[in-house]
Amino acid sequence: MAVSTALLGAAATAPAPAVTPASAPASVSVSQPPSAVLGDPYVETSLIFGTAHPDGSPPVTDRQFRGFVDAFVTPRFPEGLTVQQGQGQYRDAHGTIERERSYELILLYPVSRKGPSGRKIEEIRSAYTQRFGQESVARVDHRTSVDF
Repeated sequence: MAVSTALLGAAATAPAPAVTPASAPASVSVSQPPSAVLGDPYVETSLIFGTAHPDGSPPVTDRQFRGFVDAFVTPRFPEGLTVQQGQGQYRDAHGTIERERSYELILLYPVSRKGPSGRKIEEIRSAYTQRFGQESVARVDHRTSVDF
């Protein structure tokens, strides 16, 4: 179903060819719309950071998280990033559903830098899990087009 929806969605958004109706005067034409895709090929990576400690100690604070971003993320992605706060839940390794404050970190980088950027992202995930005693940091990657 998702594949057919994606195919139908792609067909519905494909640009139409220029058309000149047969009954219209020769000087009238309908121009082709501009391309729907602007920008260069990029990867958008979202990292989801939980704040609860499995040992029950106080959660990661805003100040601690900002310090982590300053020390570990910004040096690896100085071009820019976005941080959003949220509330999340997940099932931990013991089967318990954990509800916690969380952060989503969004990074954009050119597809041509996917390899080096991917390694830096894995360094960030590893550093956070070790520093704050987390089971994991979720990672979601999407290909997109970006124009600045």
